[in-house]
Amino acid sequence: MTEHPTVYQINKTGHPEKEPDIYGTDFFGNEVYYGDEIYIHDEEFWLVEDLDPSEIALLEHFGATKVIANFETKEK
Repeated sequence: MTEHPTVYQINKTGHPEKEPDIYGTDFFGNEVYYGDEIYIHDEEFWLVEDLDPSEIALLEHFGATKVIANFETKEK
């Protein structure tokens, strides 16, 4: 008899579902996952959902770009 896929996943990883892929850790130490909205400036990035409006205004003023965390943005 075969295991239910969810039971197999829990036994294999300890989680019922596959964990999302981590893009990296932003300037403030937040884990960022592929698909999250981020601001990028030079080689630093910030998770949008943890930024205050004043922080967003400063980042935009200094040329940060709002993008989706993906393989292309990580390569830059």
